[in-house]
Amino acid sequence: MDVIETLKADYNRFPKDQTYSLYAEDVYFKDPMNEFRGRDRYQTMLGFIDTWFRNPQLDLHSIQRNGNEIRSDWTLYWTTPLPWQPRIQIPGWSELTLNSDGLISSHVDYWKCNKWDVVKQHIPGLAN
Repeated sequence: MDVIETLKADYNRFPKDQTYSLYAEDVYFKDPMNEFRGRDRYQTMLGFIDTWFRNPQLDLHSIQRNGNEIRSDWTLYWTTPLPWQPRIQIPGWSELTLNSDGLISSHVDYWKCNKWDVVKQHIPGLAN
């Protein structure tokens, strides 16, 4: 299984039918809102996105591997289930580390905006 090709397919299907077998059982995950260990918790987090957000989409702009490091650049979109249904977007990137078994042992997401920028997208008249 080619990890890059599998990740590309996962981005295309996000958040449904992800290839969780790519991740180590004790994978470390961090983004601006979460920090935890465990493939089960990672799967639960993606399940939350799939359940509570409308039309989640993760557009992959680039992905590259250098040894046991992988970087992907992306934009995450979703529609928040509020009466005015704001379409939210977060540009960012992920830095993944593969362990000696070729499994993802660390997945750290970075946003190219701050949390307040995301909140403002939910408030009519504040989003730019």
